[in-house]
Amino acid sequence: MPPRGSRGPLPPLLLVWALAACAARASEITFELPDNAKQCFYEEIAQGTKCTLEFQVITGGHYDVDCRLEDPDGIVLYKEMKKQYDSFTFTASRNGTYKFCFSNEFSTFTHKTVYFDFQVGEDPPLFPSENRVTALTQMESACVSIHEALKSVIDYQTHFRLREAQGRSRAEDLNTRVAYWSIGEAIILLVVSIGQVFLLKSFFSDKRTTATRVGS
Repeated sequence: MPPRGSRGPLPPLLLVWALAACAARASEITFELPDNAKQCFYEEIAQGTKCTLEFQVITGGHYDVDCRLEDPDGIVLYKEMKKQYDSFTFTASRNGTYKFCFSNEFSTFTHKTVYFDFQVGEDPPLFPSENRVTALTQMESACVSIHEALKSVIDYQTHFRLREAQGRSRAEDLNTRVAYWSIGEAIILLVVSIGQVFLLKSFFSDKRTTATRVGS
């Protein structure tokens, strides 16, 4: 007997949404990393769980950062220096808290904006009986196809947003440099113009003085 207030089984589309909400854990964060700073994150992971760490530097300097991943025993699983973006997949060898850090300690005056996506575990089957021997029904196959297509769309949208943010940052940086260069050129032009005026004025004053002396 269904519980009180229940109205029978969920429609197929609502079922897809409900099961998608129970997917594997994922941490997707964009944060500011100041110069000479280090930021660490921690995740409790069970043994045998497959995990993927993906990161990208969006703004700042040469768009690079140091990344380090350690298991509960402090053993380094992944370490890269001055990477703009990368992806690393591993399987947890034991239960415990895994630590991954991003470091900008090599930069003395440039802060960075870093995006990372840390996925823990794999997505469960869309339907409890998806791995059965018999074939899926037409409705179930359509739901699985839609679910996979939506995941691909989300991934593409995330990467396009990162590229757009990085491109905007570079354009703003270039615009700032052009503005400063234009201001510098204007100041130099003004100084040269004023210098030429005083130089010509001094030149004609000397000629008048010489002409007066000769006439007298």
